[in-house]
This record gives sequence, C-alpha cells and structure tokens, in this order.
Amino acid sequence: MKFLCPLWLMCCCLFASLHANGAEQTLRVLAWPGYADSDLVSVFEKRFKVKVEVTLVGSDEVLRSKLAENNGGDFDVIAANTAEIHNYANLGLLQPVHPERIANTARQLPRFRDYSRLPDIIVKGQTYAIPYLWSDMGLIYDRKQFSQPPDSITSMWDPRFQGRVLAFNTSNHNFSIASLALGGDPFQISPEDFPRVTDKLIALRRNVLTFYALPEEAAELFRSHSVALIFANYGRQQLKQLRDDGADVGYVVPSEGALAWLDCWAISSGARDPVLAAAWINYMLEPEVSRVITERQDLSNTLQEPKDASPLNRLIWLRPVEDDQRRAALWQRIVSGERPPLGESR
Repeated sequence: MKFLCPLWLMCCCLFASLHANGAEQTLRVLAWPGYADSDLVSVFEKRFKVKVEVTLVGSDEVLRSKLAENNGGDFDVIAANTAEIHNYANLGLLQPVHPERIANTARQLPRFRDYSRLPDIIVKGQTYAIPYLWSDMGLIYDRKQFSQPPDSITSMWDPRFQGRVLAFNTSNHNFSIASLALGGDPFQISPEDFPRVTDKLIALRRNVLTFYALPEEAAELFRSHSVALIFANYGRQQLKQLRDDGADVGYVVPSEGALAWLDCWAISSGARDPVLAAAWINYMLEPEVSRVITERQDLSNTLQEPKDASPLNRLIWLRPVEDDQRRAALWQRIVSGERPPLGESR
C-alpha cells in the first residue's frame, strides 16, 4: 500500500540521507505479545530499509519500569493503555503526536478519531497517542464446571472454586476489581476504604491457584490444574488461545461491568527518530495489518466494528488511579503473603 501523505515523502528524504551517510536506522518498539509479530515487522523493515527491535512486556508495571529507564530514551514507540498514556505524558516520557501526519488515522472508526471523547489521550491540551486495539477483561470459565455461567466478579472469591481460580499478577487491576466486588469505584479508592479493599485482596490470594503473568502461562495452568475460572487480563485474546487449544470455555462480562483497555501507540520523548516512529504507527493502522492482528489475537481493532463485542455500556474503561505507588507496594505484600502495615488492613 502506498502512503498518500507528506509523511511518505518526509520518510524517504530522511532515510535516503541517513543511508547515504552510512548510518544504520533502528526503530525500538516496546509492546505487548502479539502486537508486533515477526512477519509484520519484516515487512516494515523491508519497506523502510531499517531494523526493528521489539521488546515485549507482560504487565503495566514492567512496561512502566522499562519506559522510565533513561527517561524514555531506550525506546522510540510504545503500546500502552490510555490510563498509562496519561501518566507517561504527565511524567514527560512521551512527546505529542500529530494525527494529521499519520494518514491511516482517516481509516479509523469515527469514535476512535474523536480524541476529545476518549479518556486520557489528550493531556494538557495536546494529543499523546493514537488508538490501536481494545478489549474488555471479562471472566473465562470452564463450561464443565459451571451449570450456569458466572454472573458476578465475586465468583473469583467463591470458596467452591478454591485453588481453581486464576487471577493476574498486577496491582492496579486487582485493587480495581476488588473495589468493584465491594460496590466501590474501581479507580478512586478512598483512604477509609483501602483497608476493606486490601482485606478483599488477601481473601482473593487465599482462594486462587496462583497469579499468572502471561496468557501462555494461564493456558498451561488451565490444562494442568482443572482451573474453573480465569480473570482475563488479556481479554478475548486469552479466550481464543484456549479455544484454539480445544478447551470448552465460555466468556462473560460480569454484572458489575468489565474493566476494558484501549491500547494506543505513542512516541517516546527519547525517540531518536519521531518520523520513523510515526511511520510505524501508520503501518500498524493499515487495514491488512489490523485485520491480521485481530484474526490472530481476537482483539478489536479501531478500523472495523467487532463481530462479537460486549455492550459498550457494560465496559469500564481504564482510568488513572488514586495512587498507583501505594497500590503496588501493598500488592507486593499481599501476593508474597506478608501482612500489610497497620492501618492498611483490618
């Protein structure tokens, strides 16, 4: 596909100059598994005559720590959800993007082009990210162990399934779902509610088999430990993986609603070549690339309406939380079996 905007000409001129001087161009990408498969990367490398280095992460915490190293100077373009984008922009780890210079944004569905209505993409009046993929984080359940699909997030605490529940090893999402289970705000937990939410997570630790880090790990644990219920942090990507392996599983959005993420591409403040980074974003928004990723990962892209999507009014889009450092510190104590400090739990 040919680029029909000045970006193509800018890239050609820049790359021609660099190669004439014998400089080697490398684009450094920080992303989630399945977002930058080797065959897709190879096409980009050949088209632009550059090298692409992909670093994969399995959690927001790892992504955050990697991006923070060297003040964002180790990566050029990153994939992150909107809540993280907001935090990175405030920390000066991102630079504004210019959608008008990324031709394929014109192909996106209207609701993904109206940045003013998308949470946390515009920070202090400037646009910092381009929407890419999205999914809800529902519950995957083993049909053989449920006579009826689970209808509440509280099913993760059900003692009937003790040792057969998988949750994700992350601080922010776990505090959010525990607050939801208690009928509270998932993103703004008040100081007086923290002890209650912390106790709820201690109870979750006692009920789960373990906390997984990657979808492949969850799939293996499901096969080997008769797991009944999984919190699907990777959304329908995990559902597809299990079904492809022959598992008889279902998927539900809890009655309380499901946390949902909108992952975006953003350009690091330390990017060595913002034009090349913008070219990568443009490439990721090509119809064929978006279609392939949706088919492989069963994640919804921003160019076409999903075939089997949850009702939008049941989705709880991720937002920045009241204190992510506090959540992270408490979570490390909870998951390790330590008792949180006095005042954090009853």
